[in-house]
Amino acid sequence: MRIRRVVITGLVAGLLAGCGGLKPENAPSAPPLVSVSTPPDSETPSATPSITPSEPAKAADTLCVRMNATLVKSTLGVPVANVQPKTPPADFGFPTYDVCQLELSIGPNGPVLNVETSVLPATKATLAATQKAYAATKGEPAKPAVVGEGAYGTSTFVVFLLDGKLYKIAGPKATPAKYVEIARDAVLQAPGLPDAEWQLKRPECERGSSAAEKVMGAAAMIRRDGQTPAGDPVCGWVSSTNLLYSTVRRTPNAKALMAPISKLATAQSVPLGDEGYVDTATGRTTIRVGDDKLVDLVPLPARAINPDLMPQFALAMSPLYTR
Repeated sequence: MRIRRVVITGLVAGLLAGCGGLKPENAPSAPPLVSVSTPPDSETPSATPSITPSEPAKAADTLCVRMNATLVKSTLGVPVANVQPKTPPADFGFPTYDVCQLELSIGPNGPVLNVETSVLPATKATLAATQKAYAATKGEPAKPAVVGEGAYGTSTFVVFLLDGKLYKIAGPKATPAKYVEIARDAVLQAPGLPDAEWQLKRPECERGSSAAEKVMGAAAMIRRDGQTPAGDPVCGWVSSTNLLYSTVRRTPNAKALMAPISKLATAQSVPLGDEGYVDTATGRTTIRVGDDKLVDLVPLPARAINPDLMPQFALAMSPLYTR
């Protein structure tokens, strides 16, 4: 079996006694994504919103459908700019973005244009913070851009502020000027789009909510559950200062990718899947399932976390991924 049976007798520290220190594959069928449109009054809502089945998204509700496909094709020099009918999972980070996609190739697994909208409200200070965080990655230097109420970009993306939200448009390598041109069309199309749902939940992800709250130190303001293109669940808990999510990478190199993780001085073994480790310096937890599947459970910002809490979260979530 891929799940090692363990007996819980108190804190997960007891479970770990004696231990050291995000494709194609169909996942088990899962209940549909559901949504609740009413935002909570605070970061710790007094009542859990009711969960009702969501209606199919209307094409006009997405910025991808509103954008000028002909402009995208000619600007990027691609044969098509077709709306991806399946909703990609959220782009978790600070900020967390909702995502829609334009497919830029007539073949499978071709390039796409991600069109992302921040879930939480944004300001010029938020824009400046994201640019500072990007600069810390030491990637291609970003340049200021004249889009919306302030922007910056590179040859593969542009981020801009408009009416209290951040937008990010990212895709294949082109030039900063080309991404600015596409972004200016998005600015024209954005007015009138509905506000984002605050709660997008899959019932099976709820198994981790209690443990997620302990890791984050407070209840999530926003929920963002979904699935990978291969059908694996993605579960996300988001606030303005912390977030926690789980997802899957499908790779034939799962064993090789686990090797350096297991050798970290800060790696702590967890008896889940075929092998699993918590990085006690960052909180990131990785579980290998077979030879082609890695489960990632990621708290942000990366930080040292009470050594019981991430294993508790991993234990709660592992049945979704290891059976």
